[in-house]
Amino acid sequence: MLIDRRPSRLSRWRAAYHRLPLPASIKKLLAAIYRRVLLGAVRAIRNAMNAGQTFISPSPVPQPQQAGLADYIIWGAIDWDLRHQRPQQLAQALGATGRRVIYVSSSLIDARHAGFELAPLDEQGRLFQVSLFAHGAPRIYAGAPNAAQVHQLLRSIGEVLLWSGSTRVISLVQHPFWCDIAGELPDSRLIYDCMDHHQGFDDNAPDILQLERRLVRDADLRLFTSDWLARQWPAQPHEPSAIVRNAADFAHFSSPPASVYRDRLQRRVIGYYGAIAGWFDAELVASIAEAFAQHVVLLIGADTAGVQARLRGCPNVEFMGEVPYGALPYYAHGFDVCIVPFRVTPLTLATNPVKVYEYLSAGKPVVSVDLPEMQQFGALVQVARDTPGFIAAITQALAPSTAEHLAQRQAFAAQQTWTHRADALITLAEHRDHAARVSVIVVTYNNLALTRACLESLERHREGIALQIIVVDNASSDATADFLAQWAADSGHRVILNPDNRGFAAANNQGLAVATGDYLVLLNNDTQVTSGWASTLQRHLQRNPELGLIGPVTNNIGNQAKVDVTYTSLAQMPQAARRFTCRHLGERVRQPTLAFFCVMMRRSTYTQIGPLDEVYGRGFFEDDDYCRRVEHAGLACACARDVFIHHQLSASFGQINQSERQALFEKNKAIYEAKWGPWVPHQHE
Repeated sequence: MLIDRRPSRLSRWRAAYHRLPLPASIKKLLAAIYRRVLLGAVRAIRNAMNAGQTFISPSPVPQPQQAGLADYIIWGAIDWDLRHQRPQQLAQALGATGRRVIYVSSSLIDARHAGFELAPLDEQGRLFQVSLFAHGAPRIYAGAPNAAQVHQLLRSIGEVLLWSGSTRVISLVQHPFWCDIAGELPDSRLIYDCMDHHQGFDDNAPDILQLERRLVRDADLRLFTSDWLARQWPAQPHEPSAIVRNAADFAHFSSPPASVYRDRLQRRVIGYYGAIAGWFDAELVASIAEAFAQHVVLLIGADTAGVQARLRGCPNVEFMGEVPYGALPYYAHGFDVCIVPFRVTPLTLATNPVKVYEYLSAGKPVVSVDLPEMQQFGALVQVARDTPGFIAAITQALAPSTAEHLAQRQAFAAQQTWTHRADALITLAEHRDHAARVSVIVVTYNNLALTRACLESLERHREGIALQIIVVDNASSDATADFLAQWAADSGHRVILNPDNRGFAAANNQGLAVATGDYLVLLNNDTQVTSGWASTLQRHLQRNPELGLIGPVTNNIGNQAKVDVTYTSLAQMPQAARRFTCRHLGERVRQPTLAFFCVMMRRSTYTQIGPLDEVYGRGFFEDDDYCRRVEHAGLACACARDVFIHHQLSASFGQINQSERQALFEKNKAIYEAKWGPWVPHQHE
C-alpha cells in the first residue's frame, strides 16, 4: 500500500508562492532574489559551521537489506515533495516489494565536506530521501557538475552506502546531472529512466544534454516512458532498452471519496490538473471556455507560464493552484470531462501523461490533443487534431457515460498501475542474462588453506556475475591437487593439474588459453576478493577505452596499490575494505606497472597483446614485462581505488629460500632490462 505524506513546509511555501496573483516576471524576480541573496546567506553560515567537520551518519538506520533483494537508489529529477508523480510512485511501489529505496533529492546541501541529510519517507524503514552535500549546491538543471563537485558527490553517496550497508544496488537515474556519480557505485547496474525529452526544456543547459548522451551510451539498461522517446536514441549494441510507461495508483483514484468537488454555480466541469507550464495551450483553453460558456473550465496546478493572466478575459475559467496529491480524487471525480490541452511540440510528443491513467481510473471521459502516446488508449480517449475537433470531442464526452463505458475505462486502468510498472522494472533490472562473462585464472602451488579461502571468496562474491573460474596447479606437493579435483567436480569449474611446476607465466597462459570470458582476470591464490570487485573493475574498463589493464588496491604489495586499511583479522577485513572503497568511489590512478596479484583486461586487449612471456620461468618481472607491452600498444595501466582485495603477498615465493629467490630475481631482471632498458623499481606513493 502506498503511503501519502503531508507536504513539507518548503513545499507548502512553494504552493503558496505559486498561488500569488503576481505577473510571471515579478515571480521570476522574487525567485532570483531568493536564490542569490537568501540562499547565499544560508550557505555562508552553514559553511562556516561545517568547516573542518567530520561527517557522522544520521539516524534512523534503515531496515536491513533482505537477502536476494537489490537496493534501489533513485537519482531524482525533482524533490520528493514537489509533485507526486512517476519518481515517487515508482519509489513507493518498489518499497512495497520489500526492497529498500533511497531517493536522492534534486536539491543539494551546500557544504565543504562529504555527507548527506536524511528524511524517512515511510514507517517501515525502507524508503528514505537523502540530500547530498556539494559545495555551492548547484542546481541540477543549470549545468553539469565540475570535477570537484563530482568528487565530493561521490564521497557523499559513499557515506550513504556506508550508512545503509547496501551490498547490491540498482542505480536508477532520472536526470542526466547524476551521470558521473550514479555510474560509479560498487556492484551496481546503471539504469537510465528517460522520462522526458530534455532538449525540450528551456532550463536544461547544453552540457546537461551532453551528459544525457553519455548516460544513454553507458547505461546497462535504458527505460523510456514512450515509443517516441525511444526512437530519439539509437539502439546500443549488447545493451537492452525497454518501454516502461507511466501508470496510476488505481486504488487511490478509482473510488469516489466521501466528498466530491461540485461547482458553486452547479455548472458542469471541464477539468484539468497538472503543471500549467510552457507546453500548456492557453489559446485552446480560451476557445473551449468560449464554446462552453455555460460550463466551468477548472484548472488545477501551479501556473509557471502566466496562463492565468492570458485567460483573464474568460470568466468561466477558474484556477485552483497546486493542490496536494491526496486531494486529487476529490476534484477528478467532480470533473464531467477531463482534458489534456497541450501544445504539440517535441516535448509533448515524447510525453506519456500520468494524468490520463488517473482520469481513466476515476472512470472519466478524456479528450486530448493528438499525441503519439494516446494511441495505446484506443477508443477510451478521444483525440482531436485541431481546436474544432477538440470542442466537438468535448461535446460528445459531456453526454452521460454508460455504466459499460465507465467499466471499460476502469478495467484498462486497473491493469496499468505502478505495481505493474515496478514489477516490470524489477524483471528488467535484476536479471543479468546478458551480463558479460568474466574468466578468473588462479595459479596454485601448495598453500591449500590460502587457495581454499581464495576460491570461497570468489564464490561468495559472485553477485550476479557470469563467472568462470579456472585453476591451474603447478604440481603442488600438499593436498591441493586432490582438493581441486573434488572442487571442480562439485562446482563445475575448470582445473588444470600440471605434472611439474611450469612457472607463473606459463600456468597463467594455460588458463588464458581456455578462458571464454569477455573480461579476463589473473588472480593470485593468496588473495581474498570483496563485494563488487569484478563488476567495478569491469566498469572501469568499459568506461575508459584507453585502459589496457586495471588492478585493485590492497593491504600488502610493493607499489602504489598498497593503501592504509586497518584490520586485525580477516573477519574484520570486509567492513574495513568497504569503508575505504565507499570513500573512494570512481577513483582511478594511473600506474606504470601493476603487480599481477590481481589484474583485469578486456579480451580484446589480450588478443592484441598476447600471452605472458614465459622466458621469466618460475616468476619475477613477467608483470612488469606485460605492462610495458600494454604501454607499447598505446594503452594505459591503472589502479582502481574503489576495489580492495586482501593479499597475503609472496605465499608461493615464500617457499623458496632467500638465496634462490635473489638469484631468480637478478636473472629475470637482466632479461627484462635487455628488452626494455633499466628497470624502475616499484615504489609506494
